[in-house]
Amino acid sequence: MQNNNAPRTDHQELAHLPVPFPKPPTKDHPFAALRTWWDKAWEDDGVLNLMWTDILNVPQDGPRHMAPWIRAVLMLVAASFILLAVVAAGEAVLRALHQLLTAVPTVQVGVDTPDSVLAIVDQPVRTYIAQHSAGLPIAASTVYTLWLATGITAVVLGYFTRSNALRAMWTGWGAATVFMVWTATPDTSRTIALALTVLAWTLLSALALNGLTLRRTVGRPAHPAKTPTRPDVHIHMPAPAPAADQHSNCPFRD
Repeated sequence: MQNNNAPRTDHQELAHLPVPFPKPPTKDHPFAALRTWWDKAWEDDGVLNLMWTDILNVPQDGPRHMAPWIRAVLMLVAASFILLAVVAAGEAVLRALHQLLTAVPTVQVGVDTPDSVLAIVDQPVRTYIAQHSAGLPIAASTVYTLWLATGITAVVLGYFTRSNALRAMWTGWGAATVFMVWTATPDTSRTIALALTVLAWTLLSALALNGLTLRRTVGRPAHPAKTPTRPDVHIHMPAPAPAADQHSNCPFRD
């Protein structure tokens, strides 16, 4: 007879059974959030829908009544194009100026210009620049080109703009030219060269200093101040007393 209370050896305990692992949660699609935002943005009150409506209304609204964000974008694009144009123009000007300064002939002492009237002024200037520009980091030809460009700019712009700064630059440029002619011209012809230089400087000064006067500007006399009239203010003046009759005691008075 078997005892029912005896433990069974072939019975497996539930604690030792394998526990099933939980299933990992399903991952969302990587573009699901972007897709959701895209759908909401194209709804009636969505951001992209409103922006597209503003773009479609530009021909009707015109530049004055268009959406502010469209005006800001257009201004930013225009400013970018202008900035690029200015940078390109600046690079072209600097390149042309560099070619001009490096393409001038070499300045030497006393043998650079032909025999002419201009050589009376130009030859001593070239000689002076060649003698005193040996230690400079730029060539003497570049210094001569800058000197010549400064004079032309001062006389032309001083005539059209009548700027005091350009007039002062022209005055300093002429004084420096006179000094260089006086220094680099031989003693035998220094006086004549200096006189011709001053004469040429004076004639060109009529253009560069056009409109300059030493007379004191007299202002127009000020207009007398007008007293404002107020119709609501009434001044009562007493009636004048009748003049006394000088012939009141006359016996022939009617």
